[in-house]
Amino acid sequence: MTALQKKSNVQLTEIANYYSKKLDNYGQTPGGVDWNGEESQMIRFEQLSRVITKTSGFSVNDLGCGYGAFYDYLLKHFGAVFYIGIDISPKMVQAAENRYRHVAEVNFFCADKPNQIADYGIASGIFNVRLSCPDMQWCTYIKNTLDEIDRTSRLGFSFNCLTSYSDAEKMKKYLYYADPREMFSFCKERYSRNVALLHDYGLYEFTILVRKVL
Repeated sequence: MTALQKKSNVQLTEIANYYSKKLDNYGQTPGGVDWNGEESQMIRFEQLSRVITKTSGFSVNDLGCGYGAFYDYLLKHFGAVFYIGIDISPKMVQAAENRYRHVAEVNFFCADKPNQIADYGIASGIFNVRLSCPDMQWCTYIKNTLDEIDRTSRLGFSFNCLTSYSDAEKMKKYLYYADPREMFSFCKERYSRNVALLHDYGLYEFTILVRKVL
């Protein structure tokens, strides 16, 4: 294991603890996964799910699943869905498992990347909290993670990031604000010619959709 990998693992442990404390403080609510309310959470889910072209019977890897709220959204707006939730916080995974323990189509794992291929990959909010990690190292982590999401997504994937176009006075040092132009170009050149950048839904963030050409 390289020094960079060791440092990255330490960062992920710190970030897992950060989210575990949010869950302890706010429970299974948007605040428990560090969002500021249900309305904005639903807006994010709507944007992320635009990558989905099937109406039912598809599978989803939800990386950074938290307590599994995206599954509720999928269940409401689509038919049968096979859902795999992945999170680096053991407490989040335990909460999700307890929440959906009677649902056969749902599985949860504590990990930093998907461990099986699904039709779609979803990553909401996992690139925002970097704590003390330097920008360049964090950007490398994002791109490496996107490689893993791409590798484990059969039909396409989507993710969101805080935007570098945020108001300067509202930006926080422990958060990472990505350049949407850089991320669009990276995905377009590396993964697919069918890439969409969504930056028009009223939040200080953007969503990228990557659709595979089969």
